[in-house]
Amino acid sequence: MALHIIENESLRVRISDAGAELTSVTDKATGRERIWTADPAVWNRHAPILFPFVGKVAGGRYRIGHREYEMKTQHGFARDMAFVCADEAADHVTHTLAATPETMEIYPFDFRLTVRHGLSGRRLAVDWTVENAGGEEMLFSIGGHPGFLLPEGVRKEDCSILFPGKDALSFVCASPQGLIRTRPKALRTEGGRARYRDDIPDTWIFEDGQVRRVGIALPDGAPYVLLDCEQFPMLAVWANPNGPFICLEPWFGRADDEGFTGTIDQKKGIQTLGPGEARSIGYSMEFC
Repeated sequence: MALHIIENESLRVRISDAGAELTSVTDKATGRERIWTADPAVWNRHAPILFPFVGKVAGGRYRIGHREYEMKTQHGFARDMAFVCADEAADHVTHTLAATPETMEIYPFDFRLTVRHGLSGRRLAVDWTVENAGGEEMLFSIGGHPGFLLPEGVRKEDCSILFPGKDALSFVCASPQGLIRTRPKALRTEGGRARYRDDIPDTWIFEDGQVRRVGIALPDGAPYVLLDCEQFPMLAVWANPNGPFICLEPWFGRADDEGFTGTIDQKKGIQTLGPGEARSIGYSMEFC
């Protein structure tokens, strides 16, 4: 599928029609790639958009009222669909995705999703607009999943996660099956920094709006990337143990709890839109 390039004097950014996914950010000063390369032997994504679900649904099925639907894939389906490029300029590109008969079979809402990537200096903004084009209340989750490639030779274990202004946080983790173990774990920082630890299982998920800004620092303490996720109630940190990258993920919604048997409206972090309503949500990443 087509790739679209936006750039300025600092960065060259590539976005694909496939999933409206950010696939590359090149630092022009150093020639260094800053986004994970989607090595299929490790993790075959760069920065997928998670919609209309974040994470897994228990048993691969979910209920709306008394009707059950199948959703076997993790993180919904938008990341695997072809978007339409609706607008393109030197500093931004906009993609759209609308419901199809096939999506209605597994997600019975007439949605429209608009994704805009905009570049200003060393900051890339990602803005989503979710629209309910149908006549009934629509329920959804949405999230980002950008993977940040570390410089050659830098180990994740020598990096720090930045939580500016935070001395203590709590997080929950996913089970090996991808569902949430709800007992929270404590995380203390040193001056807003927490050393990346691969002994913590799977994804760290910070809920209840604890994290509004997050980043990665290199072993020498220098900030490498900073995310502004002010609008988001959840933030996840994840890394594949076999790849030199760390994901910082702003979320509305998450996977089901272990043992969850409720309906979609009872899911943690689920969002609602009335008929004809739309909601705009966004975050930005600054490449230091």
